Amino acid sequence: MANIDYSKRSFNYYPTDAIVFTKCIDGVWTEPEVSDNFNLNLHCFAGVFHYAPSCFEGLKAYEGADGKVRLFRPDENAKRMISSARYLDMPAPTVEMFIDLCVRCVQANWEHIPPYESGASLYLRPVLFGINPQLGIKSANDVMFAVMASAVGTYSGAKSLMPGTAVISRNYDRAATFGSGGYKLGANYAQSLHAYNLAHKLGYRELLFLDTATHTHIEEFGSSNFFAIKDNTYITPDSPSVLPSITNKSLRTVAEEFGLKVERRKIFVEELAGFEEVNSCGTAVVITPICSIDDKPTLEGTEVTRTYKIGDPEECGPISRKLYNRIVGIQKGLEEDTYHWCMFLDRK
Repeated sequence: MANIDYSKRSFNYYPTDAIVFTKCIDGVWTEPEVSDNFNLNLHCFAGVFHYAPSCFEGLKAYEGADGKVRLFRPDENAKRMISSARYLDMPAPTVEMFIDLCVRCVQANWEHIPPYESGASLYLRPVLFGINPQLGIKSANDVMFAVMASAVGTYSGAKSLMPGTAVISRNYDRAATFGSGGYKLGANYAQSLHAYNLAHKLGYRELLFLDTATHTHIEEFGSSNFFAIKDNTYITPDSPSVLPSITNKSLRTVAEEFGLKVERRKIFVEELAGFEEVNSCGTAVVITPICSIDDKPTLEGTEVTRTYKIGDPEECGPISRKLYNRIVGIQKGLEEDTYHWCMFLDRK
């Protein structure tokens, strides 16, 4: 592992040593297993292949400046997975089970934890999905809960905090107004893939989705939450169809620590013209600054009705950078974790 050039790694799959999993069969969870076989043996009629009873999470293990390895707020990921599973009406691991398997996964892949100096991290992907054979449309009775890992770089392969461009999605929606957008379901991402691919082919780094009912206010980016800075205020959408981002939640706490006012409210598209800083935020990147957002009648078309320019196209905004440095400082052991967000791990 010492010869890996992590600067060339993006947010992608890179082989590790082991996966950790357990199953819930007839309401009883099996003893967790650690396996070096990454190929799962599933029945072809397993519900996950037909009706998508599936949800997932994402969190990271970091080696800090002090040499200690830590997870960032794993209890929040566990609670969000439980919420997603309840929406799907299928069994879910407890908070304790969720964290236990994450810890086991890190320990089983310890040699793959990138060194602090690399700036990379060991990304964990917990997944929960229906495995019992079924034909009728119904929730899964039996499930598998698995945690896997990949040592990753930045989400897009771009330099951290390098501003990117975005386009508004007016002819494609991410999640219905009264749908499943507030839960981390695989189906939500499947619905957004076609539009996201179109945006990327056109050269945009991000795709900004609007509310499905009126297409007048901002919901979230294709990969992460939206937040903006204006007049010393942190502004982010308040909508039941927006995924409750743990990164966004943490940034709001830090924003208040720095004396910013925090507003969770409906944000109309036209407000983009007055924002001083705009960012997408999520586990993979913490913050990605957005310097330009095009508004088009259709993604496929060439017409651009308006372009919103935000901040410096070469530099992250000063307040966003300060927020980023505080979160990453806590994650990497550079700053005191006054919130007790980090969980320290031993190699075992």
